[in-house]
Formats: sequence, structure tokens, C-alpha cells
Amino acid sequence: MMKTTVYLPEELELRLDAESAATGISKAELIRRAIASWLDTSPRPKSSRPLPVFHSGRARSVDEMDDEIYEHVKERAARR
Repeated sequence: MMKTTVYLPEELELRLDAESAATGISKAELIRRAIASWLDTSPRPKSSRPLPVFHSGRARSVDEMDDEIYEHVKERAARR
């Protein structure tokens, strides 16, 4: 796991303390569960990167398409 610092308004901190005491679940675990729940129900697509689209204007074989995709990925990796 990675550590992250979050600043909460006092009211949320008090509510979080109360929930933790009432359920016996640590504050950290309650925060992890809340974030996971929010992300799981987010209307955003789960992948933020669109798949590459190739328009060549001609029919290509599967091998040709694989080669183009490989080259595209290789070029993007080289830019990082």
C-alpha cells in the first residue's frame, strides 16, 4: 500500500471517528472502502486512455495491423 495524507474538515473527522468506534473498523479502512465505492460507481470510463484508431484507407491483414499497433506503442513508450 501507499501512504496518502488527506486533510478533512473537523465535522468529517468527528463523524469518521464515531463510525470507526461504532463498527470497530479503522478509519483508514473506512476511507479506503469509501474511495473504492465511489470509484466503482463513477460514471467515468474505467480506462482513461482511449484505444488507438488507425485509418489507412485500405484493407490490411492481421499481421499488418499487429505491426502498426506495435510500432505505435513503441513510439509512445519512447516519448516517456
